[in-house]
Amino acid sequence: MNEPDSNLEARFKEWLDQFGGILVKVARAYTINPEDGEDLLQEILLQVWRSLPQFQGRAGASTWVYRVALNTALSWRRKEGRRHVLQESLLSPESVPGESVDDAGWRGRHELVERLYGAIHQLPKTDAALVLLYLDDLSYREMAEVLGISESNVGVKLNRAKKTLGELMKGAANES
Repeated sequence: MNEPDSNLEARFKEWLDQFGGILVKVARAYTINPEDGEDLLQEILLQVWRSLPQFQGRAGASTWVYRVALNTALSWRRKEGRRHVLQESLLSPESVPGESVDDAGWRGRHELVERLYGAIHQLPKTDAALVLLYLDDLSYREMAEVLGISESNVGVKLNRAKKTLGELMKGAANES
């Protein structure tokens, strides 16, 4: 697909608008702290840009972008995991707002989201990817395309991942 650079740039910007949220979620799910999340997001964006000339349209754009993002995240996690033996806390003190009635609701939601991401981090890598795809409301067919597995395998793996995630969330709630 030898498009001129201006067409690639336009497609990249369009996809960034369409799929930017997906890329942020993937980066967030594969990192522990915000700084690493930003680093991984930059790495994903760079890899999407570098890979764009190879896009041939055999898969849908969202499927292709997901695949690039997940492969980049998995590779980054393997590489960076060796460097980060001790991880920072999921909830840094400076990210907690001051006390008020509205802040209590915010804090509860924030803690729930942090527990969810903490539980996702404990899942095997492919299960974590599957949960992310599920949270983004992809169909089983789309999940199968992104992960390169059969639709029936998606169903089996997703049910197991949900059960494990539920157990991890209960455990995290009991620890709080």
